[in-house]
Amino acid sequence: MKKLLAAASMAMLIATPAFAQMPGAPDTSRIAAATYKVDGHHTQVVWSLNHMGFSVLYGMFGEMTGSLTLDPANPSAAKVVIDIPMSGSTTTSPGFTKHLASKDLLDVEKFPTAKFVSTSVVVDGQTAKINGDLTLKGVTKPVTLDAKLTGAGTNPMSKAATVGFEATAKIKRSDFGLGYALPVVGDDVDLKITAAFEK
Repeated sequence: MKKLLAAASMAMLIATPAFAQMPGAPDTSRIAAATYKVDGHHTQVVWSLNHMGFSVLYGMFGEMTGSLTLDPANPSAAKVVIDIPMSGSTTTSPGFTKHLASKDLLDVEKFPTAKFVSTSVVVDGQTAKINGDLTLKGVTKPVTLDAKLTGAGTNPMSKAATVGFEATAKIKRSDFGLGYALPVVGDDVDLKITAAFEK
């Protein structure tokens, strides 16, 4: 039995690719001018809001699609378009996830997708303010993302040039017709975004 386990462990080690270092680094010189597509497997939006003053609720959206156009020689011309499927919502409670999708809140059946389209980008080294329009539940409002470069380089698995960013933003539920249970449940929603894009 010990020999069998040792052989299985060796096979796993051989099958696992070895990397000398992290392939991505927060270095703007690694970014090539191109239009990149969203890596939907590694892009998420985490939201949080105050629940009745007792706790902070968290949830996540995933399975996003979209594009990022970048030119290091002209960073202010960057453009990002992200489509967020509301069916990609998840929480730690199946019942709450179902309620979130209902007509009381996101009304996913009628509004299956949210969208963010940038309108301007102001870059300062490895950080940027990305102004844009967020359309959620049929309502469009301006939103500003405070973003920073997480890393750029070649993904050794896909062999694709990849760039990644983190960003934060804040929106109000009431701005988007999501005022269910106000003011007992908080109106301010904090967003934390991690996004990867592949060339």
